Amino acid sequence: MSALDAGQGRDPHHLGHSRPGRGQGGGAVEEDRGGPAPNRVVVGYGFWLFLLSDIVMFSGFFAAYAVLVGSTAGGPSGRQIFDLNTAAIETVCLLGSSFTCGLATLAVGARMKLKFYGAMATTFLFGALFLGLELHEFAGLIARGYGPQRSAFLSGFFSLVGCHGLHVTAGLLWLLTMMAQVFAKGFRRDVLNRMLCFSLFWHALDIIWVALLTVVYLIGAAP
Repeated sequence: MSALDAGQGRDPHHLGHSRPGRGQGGGAVEEDRGGPAPNRVVVGYGFWLFLLSDIVMFSGFFAAYAVLVGSTAGGPSGRQIFDLNTAAIETVCLLGSSFTCGLATLAVGARMKLKFYGAMATTFLFGALFLGLELHEFAGLIARGYGPQRSAFLSGFFSLVGCHGLHVTAGLLWLLTMMAQVFAKGFRRDVLNRMLCFSLFWHALDIIWVALLTVVYLIGAAP
């Protein structure tokens, strides 16, 4: 190896960060380039950490509910207050919104704005209907005197289901923001990255709801 090569610190195996340059003979060479990772990599990595931390938080709520489910303090149990028909409609709405969110992602890949807006609007309607049914259930329980202060079981129920409802609310606001950004900026690279993050977030809510439906409603309403 010549002194010139040693001084430049070339990486013949391209193991480091590098970019193409121009050699003395006019050919392309690899020059080292230090620095942080690209922004899209940092954003993607950070968002996955957010999702994992969110799952850890929900795991804590699930664990608390499992401990408190039998502490009714003489009040009603899940079998007496849960309406599986309403829970089934909520499930259909949320799973349907997951399907239309997938259609919106496909429309983004095909750069079809009208299909994107249609799929996102349908996703919003499904999510809003789910949220309305959940709020109606909460209002009915509170009106009957079965609020979160009635027993430890109801406190755990309202905390777990309510936390999921807050996430759905945040997702609906994010959905409207994504529609506005596509309208204003088009399918730019940064907008596409945010749309991917939104899709991951929305599908994660569906997975959490399936676990919630099983642990809270189906098991709780079982004789």
